[in-house]
Amino acid sequence: MSVISVGQAAVLGVVEGVTEFLPVSSTGHLKIVEGLMNIPVDDDSVVAFSAVIQVGAIAAVLLYFFKDIVRIVTAWGRGLRNREERYHHDYKFAWWVIYATIPIVIVGLAAKPLIDGPLGSLWVVAASLIVGSGVMWCADQMGRHKRGEDDVTFKDAMLVGSSQILALLFPGFSRSGATMSTGLILDLDRVAATRLSFFLGIPALTGAGIYELKDALGAGVGAAPLAVGTIVSFVVAYGSIAWLLKFVAKHSFNAFVIYRIIIGLLLFGLLGTGVLNS
Repeated sequence: MSVISVGQAAVLGVVEGVTEFLPVSSTGHLKIVEGLMNIPVDDDSVVAFSAVIQVGAIAAVLLYFFKDIVRIVTAWGRGLRNREERYHHDYKFAWWVIYATIPIVIVGLAAKPLIDGPLGSLWVVAASLIVGSGVMWCADQMGRHKRGEDDVTFKDAMLVGSSQILALLFPGFSRSGATMSTGLILDLDRVAATRLSFFLGIPALTGAGIYELKDALGAGVGAAPLAVGTIVSFVVAYGSIAWLLKFVAKHSFNAFVIYRIIIGLLLFGLLGTGVLNS
């Protein structure tokens, strides 16, 4: 019998779709909702389920940025065949995304026992939500927001890509929050930082989902809940992406900072009173 029902999978799909690309921590929200629904958050199949339904959110990114992705991949293919094409920014950007994914892959594989174990505690999630809020607020204040997407360099891509490790080790910090904050510190404008976060998330999250699929199916989650969670995640994430890009074009990240602090304090309260188990 599946440890997650189809109905629960649909709810978790909504949570994943809404929060994956917002800088509020999808992992943290999933763990909170799983706890409230009495789903064992430390169960290997549940951890794997959370990673697999991310693929739905990634599919939404692929669809939303389809033209950009085709342009970048096409430039990369031309550059592989023609030396003169290798000076094109899109060709170099494709390689930067590949290189920038390597650090999180290495750390993810090396630290998996810790990530699936003690670092997955809801106490860690609560603390990371609040600490990450401070980082995000400082980054938004420090950044001069003067560089656009065409100004992104190899150094930018590596630093932003490597910052994903923070969210990997400290669920609640938020992959989007870490990457966007790093982009802002590097003086990228909010839209450029957000788009770079999307592109760098594609290989990392897709790889994690594929890697965890066998554990989700083999350790207690049925195919139906996985399918429902992934499809719902895809639909909701597409709308979330469109909304976020419009929002950051005209607003600061202060609303996300305040929201994260509230959720972090609420989670501390639920854990402290025994409503949720860590």
